[in-house]
Amino acid sequence: MRAVMLPTFVLPLVLAGCKVNYSFTGADIPAEAGTYDVAVFEARAPLSSPRSAQVFTEMLRDLLQAQTPLKLVREDGDLRYEGAITGYDVQPVSIQANETAALNRLTITVSVTYTNTLDATRSSTFTVSRFADYDSGADLLTVEESLVRTISDQLVQDIFDRTLGNW
Repeated sequence: MRAVMLPTFVLPLVLAGCKVNYSFTGADIPAEAGTYDVAVFEARAPLSSPRSAQVFTEMLRDLLQAQTPLKLVREDGDLRYEGAITGYDVQPVSIQANETAALNRLTITVSVTYTNTLDATRSSTFTVSRFADYDSGADLLTVEESLVRTISDQLVQDIFDRTLGNW
């Protein structure tokens, strides 16, 4: 009888001490964290437009809002993101036989400072860079908005993975 009673009482006590965190996004968010803030990223690169910095900032805010339970605040969040677009370059790629480029490549580089106010050891400063190619016959001004959104989507995912990703 004791052999049956012992597991009945011990098992709930053992399981009560276990904690399992499930996250469909792979996020590793500190349990104490409730808020985050994203400062407007500056457009410091010579060719970068203020609009590209605004689009990038909004996409980072949106991703964090969608993939975390954290609340966006204007400042002094538990988790903080700030930085600048430091590179915004167009280079020819895919040179053809007649020495003209079939494609051009827009590369955006972002410098990020991530501050975890709850655990300073998890804070970091880093740079991420991504690119997208477009037809060399197209004017950059006509495809820029689409390219910036495509590249920003990749950049914000890289930033999320680097700061909150549990990989």
